[in-house]
Amino acid sequence: MRPMTMLDSLTSTLKRAAKSAFRHTIGPAIGACVVAYFVYYAVQGDRGLIALKQIQGEIAQAEATLEQVKAERERMDRRAQLLRGDNLDPDMLDERARTMLNLTGQRDVVIKLETPFGRNVAEKQPESAN
Repeated sequence: MRPMTMLDSLTSTLKRAAKSAFRHTIGPAIGACVVAYFVYYAVQGDRGLIALKQIQGEIAQAEATLEQVKAERERMDRRAQLLRGDNLDPDMLDERARTMLNLTGQRDVVIKLETPFGRNVAEKQPESAN
């Protein structure tokens, strides 16, 4: 067997130091990868921060639509209330009757509008109501 030289001693010492350094760094490296994985999906995932912002935008848009629909419903409820029997508004009744029956008064002015297809909006001439 050959005697151990200084170069062999240095080589074996470096091998042991490399193994020790590898063993001490592999655990934290794996831990850092796991943490990076969870951080990435906390930001980019299906339920991450970016998805949260998108959902909040959709919620805001839906709430705005809800407010528009509520306002439209209140407007329609007020108009329907005017046509109920217990407090019937004569002007509202007259307006609805003229619209539904396609009639005009003697003092009313009728303006015919052309549609994009070239036909008149009112197919038949409104009759005069007496």
